[in-house]
Amino acid sequence: MTTFLVLGVAGLALLLLSLVLGDVLDGFLDGLDGLGDGLGGDVFSTAVIGSAVAAFGFSAGIVEALDAPFVVSLLAGVAGGTGFGALAVWLTRLLRHDEAEPPSTGTAVGHEALVLTAVPADGYGTVRVLVGGRELRLNARLDADHPLPLEAGERVHVTGSLSPTAVTVAPLWRELG
Repeated sequence: MTTFLVLGVAGLALLLLSLVLGDVLDGFLDGLDGLGDGLGGDVFSTAVIGSAVAAFGFSAGIVEALDAPFVVSLLAGVAGGTGFGALAVWLTRLLRHDEAEPPSTGTAVGHEALVLTAVPADGYGTVRVLVGGRELRLNARLDADHPLPLEAGERVHVTGSLSPTAVTVAPLWRELG
């Protein structure tokens, strides 16, 4: 049981070290990247190895403490290590690889924005718009239906997309006071 607990503590230490130092230790495992190509590059990260070793050690130690045979303890350790390793791979991929496409000017249409630099009647200014929790700073031109210039600090409505970096905007309706 002591051997399994030592493995569990060593795995936790490696996991803690990988959390504190980040990806610094992952450089030592770059030679193993080809082995996990079918599984993805996150399989041999220090966080995954640390969590798998810790789960193996503690799972096997707990089962052995229940007076199970050594082989059963090993099988429980392998099951625990594999399960927690797979969970760590999934969480690592979730954190590192954001599958969502970055927002574009097309997705900004219909959102409210804030004028950062004045938008003249015949030129461009800049606006800030939040799309899907991400901030976009875009060039802005007045919508054809609204020829009056906009000052910095005004709230506007994004009405169209001109290019990947430019949108058309119109002032928000203001209630009569």
